[in-house]
Amino acid sequence: MHLRELFERSFKAARIGVWECRLPDQTLSWTDTVYELFDLAPQTPLTREEILKLYTQETRRRLEEVRSRAIQTGEGFSLDAQIMTASGNRRWIRITACVEMANGTATRIFGMKQDITAEKAMVEQLRQLAERDILTGLTSRTGFEAFFNEICAAEGRTASALLLVDLDGFKSVNDTLGHQAGDACLKDAGYRLSRAVPKANMIARIGGDEFAVIHDCPSTEHLAKIAGRVVRGLNWTVSTPAKTLRIATSVGATIIVPGHSPKDIFAKADRGLYEVKSAGKNGFRIAPQASLVFEAAY
Repeated sequence: MHLRELFERSFKAARIGVWECRLPDQTLSWTDTVYELFDLAPQTPLTREEILKLYTQETRRRLEEVRSRAIQTGEGFSLDAQIMTASGNRRWIRITACVEMANGTATRIFGMKQDITAEKAMVEQLRQLAERDILTGLTSRTGFEAFFNEICAAEGRTASALLLVDLDGFKSVNDTLGHQAGDACLKDAGYRLSRAVPKANMIARIGGDEFAVIHDCPSTEHLAKIAGRVVRGLNWTVSTPAKTLRIATSVGATIIVPGHSPKDIFAKADRGLYEVKSAGKNGFRIAPQASLVFEAAY
């Protein structure tokens, strides 16, 4: 009795409950913890039809899919499911299921349900931290790569472009005025870039003084206007009582062609950036549609 009580208390503390569904009549049986997960009073009459309504639409679809397969094959499953409880609380639960067979026919499906809402929230928080650049508040390289890959693979979406942005003169600020001034310069660059392209799909810091922008863009002419705004918007001076240094910007850009590899598209924009740098910096290049470096207009 002591071990049984210890077992039940441990399950309750871990927010784990046991459930059973008898087949073929779909009769449900739950322990009290499962009722708590759904914000239902213990011993509330249960029908599978009504309980399914508490799952989100996508979860309900996936649950029916894996459940049907389990009943047919006799193999269990595990599923992270999102529910809207009877009290209106959004919650995540992990369902594990086993199937009991008799003469090749499923007679019972049973298992555990555990509250994993806190776990999901922590994972989401870590994901957001990984996808956010702490210094500038912009998207990080990790977040950029995920979104960029998605954009490159999407068929039929609005035409878009990639702009690679590199600060000219940042190294002098960092080396001459120190890392604190360098950090302030990068923050300022992020702010100025956000103001230059307020309608961008994504603005990311992808390296030390390197930034990337993904922006809806129907044509190279429109892209040239966007790139010009970036170059003009990221041109300023960093001053101390003893020294004044100028920051300018070089941009390489290209239209994103769905179906082309992210690596190839990135390389095109990067080549444009290299050509701007080689031509004296402080301008932009649209690649590969144009062969000229466009100087910033002031």
